[in-house]
Amino acid sequence: MKDYMKKMITAVLFLLIIATLPTMTWAEVEEQKPAVPEQKTVEQKQEEDKVTGEVAASILSAYIWRGQELSRDSVVIQPSATVSYRGFTANIWGNLDTDPYSVTDGEYSSNYTETDVTLSYTHKFGIVSAGAGYIYYGLAAATPGGTDLLDSQEIFVSLGLDTILAPTLTVYKEIDHYHQWYFLLGVSHVVEFNKMISLKLAATASYLVSTDETTYAEYDDNAAPTGDKFSNLHDGTLTVSLPIKATSYITLTPTVSYVFPLSDDAKNEMKGRGLRGVAPSDRDSSFLYGGVAVSFAF
Repeated sequence: MKDYMKKMITAVLFLLIIATLPTMTWAEVEEQKPAVPEQKTVEQKQEEDKVTGEVAASILSAYIWRGQELSRDSVVIQPSATVSYRGFTANIWGNLDTDPYSVTDGEYSSNYTETDVTLSYTHKFGIVSAGAGYIYYGLAAATPGGTDLLDSQEIFVSLGLDTILAPTLTVYKEIDHYHQWYFLLGVSHVVEFNKMISLKLAATASYLVSTDETTYAEYDDNAAPTGDKFSNLHDGTLTVSLPIKATSYITLTPTVSYVFPLSDDAKNEMKGRGLRGVAPSDRDSSFLYGGVAVSFAF
């Protein structure tokens, strides 16, 4: 049996484990909900009009994005700030590589490699949540003084259900340089041990469709780019995190993630775009990494 088939089976088993965890049935949840008044209370209206936000920072052992290895043997620090109001959300996020990798084995100081800005809007219709947004990826060189990468822009739409496993489908369309569609299906489940500590299990699977072979090509068995467009299952992710509420505002979250290819095409591409190994075919296509995040909500 091929490796990616084994990994897909692992993912399925992971989801089955999630589904069997103790949880109330949907009917039980409905029974415990208070009757919905025809008119919203003053408190509810005030809550909707309230500006909320979060300042956070993650310290991780690697930066892996959509199956691509963007750091090697280096701790990365990823700060972010988010503000939300009546369904509208603005977020700024960055990545600091503390020990940038170079094929020449040169020594470099830490380098800020990326700054992203996301604007989105989400609205709930009962158990259905629908949203849309825009992301600007400001991309710098991997090492200080190098040539910056071309920036990227995406638009996206999302659809989620407030049911068991909280399934969410998000579709991203790159509109600037790296022409592609990226379809991401995610599920998650939270087990609350007490008011302070909970366990979150999450899994994602993706499908990528390139619309331009020159900016996003398919890779061959030698992990080299071809003249064809990529169109296949891409990366899968399994994540376990343990949110710990230190106070009503501060949360500490240790997390571990495993990223793996969902097809041979994805395996070849993830090796070709990776950093480890001398030859592309010797590089990794699966990644295990983790760290801790600290957030302050207001």
